[in-house]
Amino acid sequence: MRLEGIFAAAVTAARTDGQVDRARTRAHVERLLAGGCHGVALFGTTGEAASFTIAERKAMLEELVGAGIPAERILPGVGLCARDDTLTLARHALELGCRHLLMLPPFFYKGVSDAGVAAAFAEVMERLPAEARVILYHFPKVSAVPITPEVVTSLRERFGPMVTGIKDSSADLEHTLSLVRAFPDLAVFPGADHHLLTVLQAGGAGSISAAANLNGAGSRKVFDLFKAGDAAAAEAAQVQVTAVRKAVEGGPLIPSIKALLALRLDDPEWRRVRPPLVELADDSGLAEAKAALAKVETKV
Repeated sequence: MRLEGIFAAAVTAARTDGQVDRARTRAHVERLLAGGCHGVALFGTTGEAASFTIAERKAMLEELVGAGIPAERILPGVGLCARDDTLTLARHALELGCRHLLMLPPFFYKGVSDAGVAAAFAEVMERLPAEARVILYHFPKVSAVPITPEVVTSLRERFGPMVTGIKDSSADLEHTLSLVRAFPDLAVFPGADHHLLTVLQAGGAGSISAAANLNGAGSRKVFDLFKAGDAAAAEAAQVQVTAVRKAVEGGPLIPSIKALLALRLDDPEWRRVRPPLVELADDSGLAEAKAALAKVETKV
């Protein structure tokens, strides 16, 4: 069956020394799953993946699985610049029971060809077991290395069902819809919460999003109402999801989400981010987000 649902691009708690705060991160993941998310994407962009080592990322995944969180509900981010680093994370995740892997292309060299991007993915996938399932992670604003339809087609022709989905973080609705049309058998997930219902209506799979850290229940409501065929109620629920996303992205996204979590949980430790990101200097820019969250009965 095709992967689908609402997945939070989980933020990662950090200790005073900058290391991963595994206890806080585990508790957050547990709250997300209890609150309606079908699963979590671990160490994606919102999780500040590039700021944490391979060892830290492996240890956090082991913590979650060891705590009884079903591995199939975790989408580990495994895309790194070096092939064997990507393989190290991918094989570790598969050994722990994860099946779906969220994979960025190598992102240091810019202006590379489609053939080069496809070859980089292929060198990883040909070394993975056949049961592995890869979600290609298209985020050109950050990686500056797009995953074009030509790359997707090339990989699908070579690896078949191993290429199971695409996370489109372009925030370009028409681009996301074009992927749904071009690859109807793939699970296409927008990163933009405000595109959720439109993409579902076109045949998309759900969402993998940052704002689900704060309003995963709202996105799950949209998803469930859509699946139930209640179009009017799904539209109304989407309005609230859109309002939260728009309000949160008014400032620096990751520091804002962490600051809002700190307020919600009365836990200032959640404000901490890894450089080069910096914590919010104050909460003056959070008023709109707090108001939007209050309207969906989330206490912040």
